[in-house]
Amino acid sequence: MSLLAGMDTRTPAPTARDSFTARYAVALDDFFRGRPEVDAAQELVEEVRAVVLAGGKRLRPAFAWWGWRASGGEADGDTAEAVVRALVALELLQCCALVHDDVMDRSATRRGRRAVHEEFAARHRRWRWSGSARRYGDSTAILVGDLALAWADDALVTAGLPADALRRAWRPWQRMRTEMMAGQHLDLVASAGRDRSLEGALRVAALKTAAYTVERPLHLGAALADAPADVIECLREFGRDVGVAFQLRDDLIGMFGDPAVTGKPVGGDLHEGKHTPLMAIALSRAGAAGDRAAVRVLLRCLSGVPLTDETAATARALLIDHGAVEAVEEHIEALTESGLAALDRAAVDDVARDRLRQLAAKAVRRRD
Repeated sequence: MSLLAGMDTRTPAPTARDSFTARYAVALDDFFRGRPEVDAAQELVEEVRAVVLAGGKRLRPAFAWWGWRASGGEADGDTAEAVVRALVALELLQCCALVHDDVMDRSATRRGRRAVHEEFAARHRRWRWSGSARRYGDSTAILVGDLALAWADDALVTAGLPADALRRAWRPWQRMRTEMMAGQHLDLVASAGRDRSLEGALRVAALKTAAYTVERPLHLGAALADAPADVIECLREFGRDVGVAFQLRDDLIGMFGDPAVTGKPVGGDLHEGKHTPLMAIALSRAGAAGDRAAVRVLLRCLSGVPLTDETAATARALLIDHGAVEAVEEHIEALTESGLAALDRAAVDDVARDRLRQLAAKAVRRRD
């Protein structure tokens, strides 16, 4: 039986001073209210604010907070408040990743609104400016993402953390930023080089998403609390497995999710030609079965050429028919169980362990 069986996957209700969700919302608002006015680039400032506050699951800061609490960090006090402020950096880093990723993937929407590059391209066309609207939109979106990345560092170093805590946190923070960029680069290389292997797709998932979504946020929180090396290693192992499971769930949602819930078009990964583990498994199984027609359809989806809705629908059906969806669901379950087993080996606070189990369930069983 699954280790998640019967577990409540809802976000825990806020309780007393240990309500991270409410405190974090205040910290985000305070951070943006404290930004200086920049007349020459106020539209960039407003766009960063809009992307961050438009929604999102806030999983990264939640994992970091409970990594802090699991490692002995207190819920109350000046240091706890500084930690909450510092974790604003994670949502700003996520903003950078989303905005740049949308440019690279040519995604039209994000969180139910126009992607940043599309928004600025639309303004260019509306104002009838000279030059290419697409180039203007892409260039401005790159600046928006860069500003969010710069502000992420600002949020961490100006949060009021004790100097020794900031020094401990800096290494996982550096690693997180670098791994995120490396994962995005590997994604581009895999697409351009036509790497169709499952191993390659999983490596991209581990670096591009898992590391900065779960593993490194946990590492960051534990480092802030000065956790022992063995605790950090268990939390990171938990984070690696749950993070990859999170990405695999994201692949399924991107392929079959409800646009009204996800805020993105159904089958967006197909139209963007993404080589996901889901696609790698389907290709391998279709090839092994000698289904050349299926292989042709799937390879067309990975070629980057525009797809008709009919072709995309056929490809989604093939993912189910060749057992790729079932295989990914099984892999999500296996990764989640191995991650929770690593968490159980960690000598951490029981309340925090429970919250981390709930967060893991939320991450891998979500529908948006």
